Amino acid sequence: MLLRNSRSAYIEIDLLRRQLHFYQGSRLVSTYPIAIGKPSTPSPIGNWHVVNKKILTYPSVFGTRWMGLNNPGYGIHGTNNPSSIGTAASLGCIRMHNHHVEELFPLVSIGTPVTVHNGSKAPLNLATEPKVEPRIRPTVTPEEPVNPSVRTYTVKPGDTFWDIAKRLNIPLNQLVKANLNLNPNNLQIGQIINLPLD
Repeated sequence: MLLRNSRSAYIEIDLLRRQLHFYQGSRLVSTYPIAIGKPSTPSPIGNWHVVNKKILTYPSVFGTRWMGLNNPGYGIHGTNNPSSIGTAASLGCIRMHNHHVEELFPLVSIGTPVTVHNGSKAPLNLATEPKVEPRIRPTVTPEEPVNPSVRTYTVKPGDTFWDIAKRLNIPLNQLVKANLNLNPNNLQIGQIINLPLD
């Protein structure tokens, strides 16, 4: 259920025009250029909402702000590669210039609706729109059997194998060994990794 204070504000993402529109009620407040997912890792079309927000204070590929959607692993964020804005360059997330995402961030509440379409805008009507099930990125494979001898960890913005191992006091080689099917240099937000038991 969406929060009451976010019902009048919503975000519309036009993948064809590579633009993000922020509305308050029926009034368009601002429009921003964005980068969208590559053809091999497209941005997810559908109706979503913001489930978490984070100010990033460390150097990150996600720039200075993160707003996660209820489709695990996808979000709206800044970038450390501003030349990618206007292109199809991401792994499915919506990238913005850091100064734009910093302007938008305080206007967006947890629960703010986000509609993503491919250029044929339909009115955002959360009561009548069909529910779109989240797509899971290929690297997130919950269908695979879980090894009962390991725990799991959900990757957060800015995480690396080294950071996770250090934070959880796990030898890096054991963490890598527990995740042989993953590329440790290409972790995705929302991805589930295995943690070896003590």
